[in-house]
Amino acid sequence: MHIEPGVVDGAKIILSYATAAGACGLAARMARQTIRQDGGAAALALRSVASTALVFSFFEVLPHYPVGVSEVHLILGSTLFLIFGAGAASIGLAAGLLLQGLFFAPFDLPQYGINVTTLLVPLFAVSLLARRIIPAGTAYVDVTYRQALTLSTAYQGGIVAWVAFWALYGHGFTAQNLAAIGSFGAAYMTVIIVEPLADLGVLAIAKALVRPGRHLLLTRRLHHAAA
Repeated sequence: MHIEPGVVDGAKIILSYATAAGACGLAARMARQTIRQDGGAAALALRSVASTALVFSFFEVLPHYPVGVSEVHLILGSTLFLIFGAGAASIGLAAGLLLQGLFFAPFDLPQYGINVTTLLVPLFAVSLLARRIIPAGTAYVDVTYRQALTLSTAYQGGIVAWVAFWALYGHGFTAQNLAAIGSFGAAYMTVIIVEPLADLGVLAIAKALVRPGRHLLLTRRLHHAAA
């Protein structure tokens, strides 16, 4: 989902500053909800550090390769959401992306606003979707494969939609650009094959090894019904 340098440049990149501000506003909203309802500031801080470390490792360690207008990454956004909650996952995605740019990919920093928008807005959508498809009485460790697949599809589909928007905004509806967008979208949606299985695997481990209770590191909803 790292948009390639040059896809959006010049004055057009100013739009990404506005969208990034909006995306960070959504992240702040999700973080406030964690503070108020899911463990407080200390829990948010600890989960955010863990989420940031994982996101950074996802970017640097897991396989990734350029396709069309962007890169295909296994980000596991829905996994982070289910384990740490929306607030910490959003901070982890934004901070991990920034650290990766600062230390390993400075050429991506001009596109930071584009990329952080692409990561955070779909996560907010996933947080809303989860309320609709996961009953209030169901803990996250008990989600079904269909529910995990729905969340993963929503997150990855949101990323593809945003990448397509940025590419069309930057280079228009040329045949070459449309082909590049199509090849990226087709490659990126293969992540959906892996992510629901990762979700269920991590949730199974949490169910088997982590005793229900109040955990600063894990979202309360992991083992409990909605408050």
